[in-house]
Parts: sequence; structure tokens; C-alpha cells
Amino acid sequence: MVTADDRGRNTFAANGFRLTGDQEAILDQADRFAESTFFPLQQKMDDEEWWPPEAMPALAGMGFLGVTVAPEHGGAGSDFFTSGLITQGIARWNPAIALSYVAHENLCVNNIARNASEEVRKRYLPRLCDGSAVGALGLTEPGAGSDALGSMSTTARREGDHYVLNGRKLYITNGPVADVILVYAKTDKAKGPKGISAFVVEKGYPGFQVAQKLDKMGFRGSTTAELVFEDCRVPAGNRVGAENKGVSVVMSGLDLERAIVSMVNLGMAERAFTLALDYARTRQQFGRRIGEFQLVQAKLADMYTTIETMRTFCYRTLAEANDLEVGGGGRGDIHKLTAACILYAAEGCTRVITDAVQIFGGAGYMRETEINRLYRGTKLLEIGAGTTEIRKLIIGGELMR
Repeated sequence: MVTADDRGRNTFAANGFRLTGDQEAILDQADRFAESTFFPLQQKMDDEEWWPPEAMPALAGMGFLGVTVAPEHGGAGSDFFTSGLITQGIARWNPAIALSYVAHENLCVNNIARNASEEVRKRYLPRLCDGSAVGALGLTEPGAGSDALGSMSTTARREGDHYVLNGRKLYITNGPVADVILVYAKTDKAKGPKGISAFVVEKGYPGFQVAQKLDKMGFRGSTTAELVFEDCRVPAGNRVGAENKGVSVVMSGLDLERAIVSMVNLGMAERAFTLALDYARTRQQFGRRIGEFQLVQAKLADMYTTIETMRTFCYRTLAEANDLEVGGGGRGDIHKLTAACILYAAEGCTRVITDAVQIFGGAGYMRETEINRLYRGTKLLEIGAGTTEIRKLIIGGELMR
């Protein structure tokens, strides 16, 4: 069970980028729980794009929801580093649930806890922390992906005690099953990105609907949707932060998102390496275990080295992001660091899993195998939370400041 004492930054840094005993225990707890509870669900989720409704309550039962939320709002009162370790443990055994966990726990819950009014926190966080409600984030649109802020066309017009939202959101993780969605919309089109506000929208609000559930190549079961808002009336009290100040919420949230999605990459790469090593030790060709051939050993050596550097970089980035101030991010060292971390982690994850498929040979090409599911998931990690190209632009831009 995660507690308020499970703090990470200083103890981690003082240990030379090694986890403390308490942190190791949290990671081990998440790993064992995910193996027993979520690993058996992988095949059905992949075959049917099916989300297990028991997943969020099960995570809540372990104390894995609302990790960064204050106890008075139903959370554990712990830190961002801890939620990253939980993500890593889950991603080893069910990446699809890990991705949905990130969308719920960080993109929705943590954003509300950091930026919303006390009234909004009291109204929504307890349900999001006990697993009775699923959270999501509504940012990207059909015409606004990498330029999510500048090209945003969803609008919110103030009418008395309500805002009226109109527009569409696309590729929304947890969209088909979400009960609470943090949605960004333009409240002043003339101001462009500086005229964006954030709102909490509930499933069931008139004018809001899930237009379609999308069919993906990988991370199947972490359901994704297009959302439509047609004169959707949202109480003015559901606005998160000040009007036209949503850009600071977005940018701070994106830096934290990149740090924690890096942990999905790490968990998947660790699992792929374990599978490949086991296969190299048991598969025989030409009368020998294939792991005895130097070309296979070279791949294993590269995979091991990549994962070790990924792990150190990811933990360091989590530690740096652990105390990010409200409204911080979107600029400076943390902006550069989180972009670099997810850039390296995603490319490293792709290399490791591609080599693992090569070691498996024909067996790795079969859709029903676990290594194949991992392989189909890697490309999303080079696209989501900002594409590889956007990550490089962020790093280069910050270096040139």
C-alpha cells in the first residue's frame, strides 16, 4: 500500500540513481500485482479492444490511484516518483493498462489535484481515487495534433453560470470508458494559444458524446475514442484554473506526461529483454542454444546496455520532475529534460523490442505472442506525448535559448 511517507527525490538522488529500499518495495509490489491480476487479461484485451471494468477498482484497492492526491481528497499523499514506479511495474505485464493508468492517474487526476479549485477537487477526486470513476484528458483534435494549442478549434463560450463547448477531440485514451474528462477549449480565439481554458466534463452532460471507438494496432484494450461536444453546457465552476490561462496547465502537464510515459517504455523494454533472454537460453538450432552464438549475444548485450541507461535516465527525470511547481514546466531545464528522456526511452524501447523479435524469429511474427504485442505497441510511444520530431524541436529550442 502506498503511503504518504513514500517520498522519492532526495533519497533517490543521494543514492546515486539507485532506488531506496521503500521504492524497491513499491516497484516489486506493483510488478507482482500486475503479473497476477493484469497479465492474464492481455489476450482478450488485444483480441477485442476490450477494457476490463475491474481494472480501476483493483488499482484503487492497492492504493495505486490518487498517489499524488492529498488524503483529505481520497489519495495517498505520496509523490510523482512513486506513481512512475507503479507505472513501470504495470507496464511489464500489461502495457495497455499501464497506458490507461497514466491517462487516468497523471493526465486527469494529477492535473486536477494540482490546478483545480478546492470545490472541484472535493467533487471529483474521491471518485477518481477509489476507482468508481475513470479519468481522461481531451487535448488533441482532428486538425490539432503536434500543434495542439495553436490549431485547437474546440471553443467554450461563457453563458451565465455555464460554458458552452463545441468541437471534437480525437485519439483520446480512455475516451470510451471515461466518466470524468479534463477538456481544453479556446475561450478567446483572438488570443490563440493564450486564450485556452481547461474544464472538467462529466459523462452524461447534454451535448457530449463518444462519437466512435477507434481500432488500434497496439495497446489494444486501452480504449481510444473521438469525442464530440455540441452545445455541451459545463458549469462555470468546473473550469480548472483561470480563464484563458489553460496553457500553463497544458505545458506543465505535458512535461509530467513525458516523464511518466517514459516509464511505460522502460517497463516494456524490461519485459521484452526477459522474454528474449529466456528464449535464447532454451531455443536450440544447429545442436546448440541460440544464446551461445555471438551474434545473438551481441544483441542481448546491446539490449541490456540500452535498458540500463534508460532506467538511469528515467529515474533521474522522475526525480527532477517530482517537485515541479504548480504552473511550472513548458520551459527551461525540465522541459528539455523530459523531452530528452522520452525521446531516448521511446527509441531505446523500439530498438530493444525489435531485437527481441529478431531473436524470436518466426515466433516473434505471430500476432498472438506476447513479444508481438509489445512490438505492435512501440510505435505509439514515438508518437504520443509529442512525436519524436517535436521532442527534438523542444530540446533544440531550449539549447538555443
